[in-house]
Amino acid sequence: MVAGRFVGQSVLRREDPRLVSGHGRYVDDVRVPGMVHAAFVRSHVARARIAALDVAAAERLPGVRAVYTARDLEPLIVGPLGATMYLSAPIPSPVALASGDVRYPGQPVALVLADSRYLAEDACELVRLDYDVATPVMDMETAAESEILVHPERGSNVVSQSRRWDDDLELAIRGAPYVVTRTFRQPRQSHTPMEPHGVVASWDRFDGELRIWCTSQRVHEVRATMGRVTGIPEQRIHVVQRDVGGAFGQKGAMRPEEIAVVLAACKAGVAVKWVEDRHENLVAGGHARSDRIAVTMGLDHEGGIIGAELDHLEDAGAYPSLGSVGGLVAMMFPGAYRMGGVNWSTRAVFTNSCGRAPYRGPWNIESLAREQIMDAAAREMGLDPVELRRRNVIARTDMPFTNASGMTYADIDPAAVLAETLRRFDYPEFLEEQSEQRGGGRRIGVGVSLFVEPTALGTGTMLGTEAAHVKVSLAGKVTVALGTSSHGQSIATTMAQIAADELGVDIEDVSVVDGETDITPIGGGTGGSRSGVIGGGATHRAAGHVRDKVLRVAAELMEAAPEDLETDRGRIQVRGTPTRSVSLAQVAHAAYVDTKLLPAGVEPGLEALVRYSTPAITFANACHICVVEILPSGQVEILRYVVVEDCGAMINPMVVHGQISGGVVQGIGGALYERFCYDEDGNPLTTTFMDYLIPTSTEVPFIEISHLNSPARGPGGYKGVGEGGAIGAVPAVRNAISDALGADVTDGVRPCDLFESTPLAGGSSR
Repeated sequence: MVAGRFVGQSVLRREDPRLVSGHGRYVDDVRVPGMVHAAFVRSHVARARIAALDVAAAERLPGVRAVYTARDLEPLIVGPLGATMYLSAPIPSPVALASGDVRYPGQPVALVLADSRYLAEDACELVRLDYDVATPVMDMETAAESEILVHPERGSNVVSQSRRWDDDLELAIRGAPYVVTRTFRQPRQSHTPMEPHGVVASWDRFDGELRIWCTSQRVHEVRATMGRVTGIPEQRIHVVQRDVGGAFGQKGAMRPEEIAVVLAACKAGVAVKWVEDRHENLVAGGHARSDRIAVTMGLDHEGGIIGAELDHLEDAGAYPSLGSVGGLVAMMFPGAYRMGGVNWSTRAVFTNSCGRAPYRGPWNIESLAREQIMDAAAREMGLDPVELRRRNVIARTDMPFTNASGMTYADIDPAAVLAETLRRFDYPEFLEEQSEQRGGGRRIGVGVSLFVEPTALGTGTMLGTEAAHVKVSLAGKVTVALGTSSHGQSIATTMAQIAADELGVDIEDVSVVDGETDITPIGGGTGGSRSGVIGGGATHRAAGHVRDKVLRVAAELMEAAPEDLETDRGRIQVRGTPTRSVSLAQVAHAAYVDTKLLPAGVEPGLEALVRYSTPAITFANACHICVVEILPSGQVEILRYVVVEDCGAMINPMVVHGQISGGVVQGIGGALYERFCYDEDGNPLTTTFMDYLIPTSTEVPFIEISHLNSPARGPGGYKGVGEGGAIGAVPAVRNAISDALGADVTDGVRPCDLFESTPLAGGSSR
């Protein structure tokens, strides 16, 4: 696709002047007359029966308006609290407040409303909460066989399980010339958005209107959830989401606390605000990752992959907010390579821990395992890991390509992406320098990660469709109302770029509206790298429909043929004769006011609502190369990081670079820093940023990013790019550390844990 006047250009983000100057509008900035503040009494144990819950002392504290328990709020609940997409999934519906027992540390038990957050916190300290503490289920490895049940009413700790096995393939793998087996683990992580969860709810019992301001990825999901939970008709529920300080999947569904606050507002008849603090977010705001996967790969004498076997286990926590990702792990495991086949089994289990939530590439254990076992196999065969990849990688000429698990790719070229990454990195020269540095005693390692990223995953579901309403005003200005909404993806800029190019207007003449259920079409929100593909597709088509109508009306006004006209900077002119033109405002006047001027068969107005659905998953692909040095102290220093990404036609290269960079940093965090820990009794141990570590600017390397472009088949040729950085970074960093140490790093442990017992490899397979 040839770049337009705006699409394909690094247009400055129109959100930035407001945000960087401190004029963003977040939930904590919402003020409603008569508003009170909420705080939660939370369980400090992982599993127990509530023996006593006495709120009398808290209720007597001056400034306290009410103290609610499950007994107070449950009568208001008429439907399930879970996310719409997962109502049929085999996961339990969350509870607003614990009743009878608690099932994870940090679970809300009571809710205090007071004149200030400080008073509410003080009142929480006065609530008497006694437990009969029980032994929790904390080990996902033994959870399935445990007699202790997280949810006794379900009869098992197994959330879901599935298996696909071919005995002939198993024999072929086990009998291969090279058989490599490894077990990889990924630690539990928190999403750590800059802005934690928050909600303000106001119920007006006189007009029967419920108003909600929230940090959310999906305002229409919030309305649907609260309509289902409360029974209030959806048209009387108004949800607003302004600026959101990050989400990464954690805000895709309503948290129990947010639902409890809305219920409390309905019961008390006042506006209620709750903004989660950092401790609450780390302990109970939603967790991610926490996977184990055992992989056996069989290879022939030339390095061809005969097949692989996977045994995947995921920790769902007590109340997961999404279904199992195991099926997608299996389907995506072949990645960018030819394989003879894949046998797999996957299981998700409950534990007495914070529930699993989606997080930037929630299936990424497949890439971590595949790319690490490729390196392990190369070492056992005496091959360079890059050479093993070259022998198996698929290319554009293979498209459409059905991988060994049955998923069909289109519009990708992993072979070209790999080649371009190696060229930009100058791989042969690096190997020479690495050999010299190792001779001098330095532990230098390089890691490669090649992957295929599924974007716009929700085909056939609410997430597989998106809507855009494009409208031209009487003044010739354009408004784009979107069902999706932003929590940092620059939608106000990128969707304006698309509409401006399609309509031939200046980008300053385009306003983008999102995050309000009353004025935007129903949509699936953000998540799954879908905004560019589906939101962009809907905007592209809606603006195109309006453009076609503009040309028909302008042709009538100028007595010309529509096919002879073009749009440019808000004017419609005869191609090659710019003196014959009308303004978009003149066309709008005819369309809305002087409608007798409209051509026959053209209805008044200049607007279009388009709902775009993806016909299939859109695939992107990328390659990461990371170079690390293990210092004598055991510290890992990242010396160089290179990414080549193919995300199709880029709407805004600067935004794409930001998405990739942010994802890479989160991947580095997952590989080197982040691990949420419990002790054996279920006590959370990493509850502040003093002990739950995330990368800061001093640990983040300069990330060299470049692109190839294999346009997708949808409108504009756009692909998603939101999750790729976080998927590719973890195996690239781990492979680099393994190369530096001469030993496999199969867990999220610090390299210094291996340092004393791992001699510097005297030789290399390279």
